[in-house]
Amino acid sequence: MEVKKKMMPMMMSINYAILGILSTQSLTGYDLKKIIQDSSFMYWSGNNNQIYKALVELLNLGFVTNEIQMQESSPAKKIYTITAEGIVELKKWVLSTPEIAEIKKTFLIQLAWSDLLNDEELKSLLLAYEEQIKMQIILEKEKSRRGRFSPARSKRELTMWEMIQENIISSCENELSWLETVRNKLSGDFQQ
Repeated sequence: MEVKKKMMPMMMSINYAILGILSTQSLTGYDLKKIIQDSSFMYWSGNNNQIYKALVELLNLGFVTNEIQMQESSPAKKIYTITAEGIVELKKWVLSTPEIAEIKKTFLIQLAWSDLLNDEELKSLLLAYEEQIKMQIILEKEKSRRGRFSPARSKRELTMWEMIQENIISSCENELSWLETVRNKLSGDFQQ
């Protein structure tokens, strides 16, 4: 009698990120954590519990396997590898309708109630946010320059990863432009 694997109704997208990374090479949970932490668009905290919980779930579903690799002077390592079923599941998810991007910006909530601030406090808030965005742009450009994790198995895949990085930088630059518009619209209020 064949046992059917029951897919959870909604696997967390971190599971799919892990499957995607493992589709490029076999890795340890620690290596996965480093890749996720260094990523600008795989936005999970990447804490060990979350990653290892996802790996256990993927292992139980048959989407990954693991092999224990003994080492002489260090503890044994578990190397995770995606299975053929994992590739099928990943492709099915990649083909699914994308979710609309969530807008979660604490700054917008702060700005919504910033009428409580005097002019100098509001200017200071806007400046602090602008400095954070500028630092984020520098960080993202540096990540791009250093060539963070990118499978680059084909020219098309390399182009997609470059475009993802460009999207992130463009979003930050757009935020700076929007912030300038906010400042300009409020400039009359600052003078009154």
